[in-house]
Amino acid sequence: MTSTDQSPVPGYQELLRLDDRNLVVVGAGQGMGRQTSHALAQCGARVVCVDIDETRAREIAEEVGGVPWTGDVTKASEVARLVEEGSAALGGPLGGFVDIIGMAEWVGALDTEEETWDAQFDINLRHAYLLSRHIGRHMVDTGTQGTMVFIASVHGLTASVRHGAYGAAKAGLISWVRTLGDELGGHGIRVNAIAPGSILTPRLMAAYQDESARERSATLAPLKKNGLPFNIASAALFLTSELSAFMTGQTIVVDGGVTIKDPYLAL
Repeated sequence: MTSTDQSPVPGYQELLRLDDRNLVVVGAGQGMGRQTSHALAQCGARVVCVDIDETRAREIAEEVGGVPWTGDVTKASEVARLVEEGSAALGGPLGGFVDIIGMAEWVGALDTEEETWDAQFDINLRHAYLLSRHIGRHMVDTGTQGTMVFIASVHGLTASVRHGAYGAAKAGLISWVRTLGDELGGHGIRVNAIAPGSILTPRLMAAYQDESARERSATLAPLKKNGLPFNIASAALFLTSELSAFMTGQTIVVDGGVTIKDPYLAL
């Protein structure tokens, strides 16, 4: 205590701990999902590692001492199965999740077919609704407080040229996070999102096979580098832990500063 401040000082390292938390990482098999699984497990969480690919789910579960689960979370029946089997495997109610799933289809706005639009909303928004509805209901019914963390995108905050359906879905996700944060706060459930910029995931590395393409991408950011999957996992860990205990309904931008740049300087 000081002469002007008698408030207690918490153990900040302890606030990062996730001991006794049963958590789900959706899209755990590679990239941001794999790093997030490690981050949560290292801080004490018991983790269900979800991936649509059985091999990836098993491999990451083995890495972090978690439980593998394979299924298609764009289907309501599969999400219901995840809740039932995940809570049974961990021996108690689920205390939240980190949702990594998302993919962009590159096509101009006027050339976007209905099938593409629907598929983009399934993979980027509808599955998030299903996860939050089913796991959220499970948490409310069991009286389990916890967190939901979604991976949005900077393209939900800016124009999304040549992948407009993706951007529209991610913008919808950011709005959904605000609504969930408001509605679920009284149940002790916090809901937040992360909006990544250019992150060198295995998928993006495959797209940027030419080193010069990665360098061009890095020059766009004020920090003059691309992000790495652990940067997103770090934000997910923060939002899952008690370090962010007074945050809900928010979207944290992790993009190296790209979205803060003055657009007129490029003219």
